[in-house]
Amino acid sequence: MDSLSLFSALGGSLTTFLAFVVALSVIVSVHEYGHYIVGRWSGIEAEVFSLGFGPVLFSRVDKRGTRWQFAALPFGGYVKFVGDANAASVGSENVDADAPAPRNTMAGAPLWARAATVAAGPVFNFIMSIAIFAAIATFNGSARQPLTVGDVNIVPYTVDLLPGDEVLEIGGIKVPGPGDALTFDQLLRQLPVESNVDYLLRRDGVEVAVRTAHPMPAVVVQLAPQSAAYEAGLKPADVITHVEGEEILAFRQLQQAVLSAEGAPLALTVWRGGEVLDVTLSAKRVDEPQPDGGYETNWRIGIVGGMLFRPATDNLSPLQGVQAGVNMTTNIITGSFSGLYHMVSGAISSCNMSGPLGIAQVSGAMARQGVENFIYFIGVLSTAVGLLNLFPIPVLDGGHLTFYAYEAVTGRKPSERALQFLMTLGLTLILSLTAFALFNDFFCP
Repeated sequence: MDSLSLFSALGGSLTTFLAFVVALSVIVSVHEYGHYIVGRWSGIEAEVFSLGFGPVLFSRVDKRGTRWQFAALPFGGYVKFVGDANAASVGSENVDADAPAPRNTMAGAPLWARAATVAAGPVFNFIMSIAIFAAIATFNGSARQPLTVGDVNIVPYTVDLLPGDEVLEIGGIKVPGPGDALTFDQLLRQLPVESNVDYLLRRDGVEVAVRTAHPMPAVVVQLAPQSAAYEAGLKPADVITHVEGEEILAFRQLQQAVLSAEGAPLALTVWRGGEVLDVTLSAKRVDEPQPDGGYETNWRIGIVGGMLFRPATDNLSPLQGVQAGVNMTTNIITGSFSGLYHMVSGAISSCNMSGPLGIAQVSGAMARQGVENFIYFIGVLSTAVGLLNLFPIPVLDGGHLTFYAYEAVTGRKPSERALQFLMTLGLTLILSLTAFALFNDFFCP
């Protein structure tokens, strides 16, 4: 490896590490702050709020007596409440087992306060995800109706479209609007694959007919991390013009070529800002969720395609933005449950479960594709962390909530012996799952 390649590799590794640390730190901070602030509101005082583990690098004590600290290992964090035996809030420091624990401790607080404090961590993760997705949706807006040209993508084709053009028909087919039976995807599938397609536009109030490039060329808008396209060095705004020497005029031609190759190497000709590149890659098998809740396995190179132009958008109201954020968060949760069920049942590969290394690689990949993509990934990961913590596994928040549910039903807490056994069992399960996910990071294709 020459010095330039080594520098590039080190730079990529540093970006991956920093992106992972930033994403994890933000998510953990929000999660633990949820525990802290709801605990404080509930009358439970915090002794330590730590971002990271290990040797303390910096700390200060606030007027409430809580020590806020940064530790050397930035891979998590915790809140230790007053009277807790450890950072997991398991057990009590009370030396007199018969004496009631003080009200300002986790052990001495009423059941509702303990349950609210524990549940607040995952809830704050969900709130952060909703806020991120709502902000992105509000910033990006929704496509203007009728479909209007915003900016024209730079492509190696002649494009006779101007910003502000209203697209009325493409290929003689009326462009659908909200509520129409025909969707825009269906319109695209009906279009002939030709170098030029007929458009009917409204330009400055006058209807104009033009004949120009296909509305869905093989232009790269985004790359899936760890995909064949990403690993081959493709970039957003690249245009794939040929596959195995055959001209590609529409994105669906590229899809068909990838599916037909069934993982065999494909030689691509790529146009990048006026430069022509030759790239060879092999598609990977990907398990894709379907509208009916099932999964379908297809060959994919990991490209998100785009249109010949970027549609003009209208701003969303704050309420519409929040609704979009809630819908996105809900979709991630339901998709996670569906994926887990299908992995356990054997319907899809267990390689869909990534460990810390895989998540770190995705963090770096999303960071390299822009700030918005990285923030979006933080929203996705925050939802996943919140959901994982609600699983009824001892050590996790869901395990604590399960103990509280037992207490609410029986009127008594689990015995210390049973609690310690279950916590050990839960920790063993978590470590086993982490080891399995790490195995996937190293050995899954």
